[in-house]
Amino acid sequence: MARRRLNVLSDDFFPAYVVWELTLSCDLSCRHCGSRAGKARPDELTTAEALEVAGQLAQMGAREVVLIGGEAYLHEGFLDVVRALADADVSVVLTTGGRGVTADLALRMADAGLRRVSVSIDGLEPTHDVMRALKGSFAAATAALGHCRAAGLGITANTNFNRLNLPDLEGLYAHLRDQGVAAWQIQITTPLGRAADRTDMLLQPWDLLDLVPRVAEVKRRAFDDGIVVMPGNNLGYFGPEETQLRSQSPDGDDHWQGCQAGRFVMGIESDGAVKGCPSLQTSHYVGGRLREQSMKEIWDDAPPLAFTRKRGVESLWGFCRECPFAETCLGGCSFTAHAVFGRPGNNPYCHFRARHFAKAGKRERLVPADAAPGTPFDHGLFALVVEPLDAPDPAGELHAKQLVQITRRPRA
Repeated sequence: MARRRLNVLSDDFFPAYVVWELTLSCDLSCRHCGSRAGKARPDELTTAEALEVAGQLAQMGAREVVLIGGEAYLHEGFLDVVRALADADVSVVLTTGGRGVTADLALRMADAGLRRVSVSIDGLEPTHDVMRALKGSFAAATAALGHCRAAGLGITANTNFNRLNLPDLEGLYAHLRDQGVAAWQIQITTPLGRAADRTDMLLQPWDLLDLVPRVAEVKRRAFDDGIVVMPGNNLGYFGPEETQLRSQSPDGDDHWQGCQAGRFVMGIESDGAVKGCPSLQTSHYVGGRLREQSMKEIWDDAPPLAFTRKRGVESLWGFCRECPFAETCLGGCSFTAHAVFGRPGNNPYCHFRARHFAKAGKRERLVPADAAPGTPFDHGLFALVVEPLDAPDPAGELHAKQLVQITRRPRA
């Protein structure tokens, strides 16, 4: 789901790109879900309250609002919210696992003014069904793409990569191409929520040495096919493929320009909690609640939303403080770094960093230290070990014969 390009050089910050969790209720129980979605939050916004929020978003100049969950379509006011935003000339997008997206719902979404649907597909059928904890979920997600395309909606896809689905990259691209997607967003699974409970699923930093060049090669093929493949905010950073990864055209020269949370990006949780990014940890980054304050008050005055606005290299630590790209990168993705170390400013999931260590014959390993408490958008803590590049990997490759080990883990 290629995002609109934002003027990240301006200091005139506003919530241009908003991700809004309408409900935490979900018809899936995905094993890597950062919000641990399943049941609705205890005090979610009503339809009337959600429509008021939609009006505030329009007043603040939101360009694009992505509705998520859980599953946004399980909120009773879902289509009313879509219609209100569309009527205010806000581009409205749905990100979904697709299980409940029928042909009828697709038509009603299009009629309400939804512009685009991004379906989360996590690998080829065996892998996807394991990660989504439901046999048949791959078929349902694929069918959802077809229903939305037939209804005249733009269709895109998004995928979280980890050790379970890493082998599926090229095959999954071919599948998505055949479904007619216009774009595909690729990011890495971060140890948030249920993914924090399954640490052997996670990529190690050196896995980027394999993943990033493969994504770049897929992107080259995709340009020829008329498809835009874009990295999520936690993939990449200043390796040889950086401009290719970040650019939306074959001759582009874009690159990562720092975390935009609270600058041009905002997240809203279903009970009205406001954060600078939808994936930021609830316990640390909620700046206010919409039942208690207006959105403008929270955006303008809440320190947790403003932490990136005047951020400099003095906020960095560890490897990131000494990195030659420090002033531009500012530590990569904030929620990813926080999910690993309990604070932003030092992000081991960096392609440049992995290459730096590999040139010296070394690599960094993340070792679980403290477990996550079991709440939405929570995280554990990891220790960082530097070891020889060719050291044995205790986790090994997690795929094929090890799929059953994931399925036997207790659900969070």
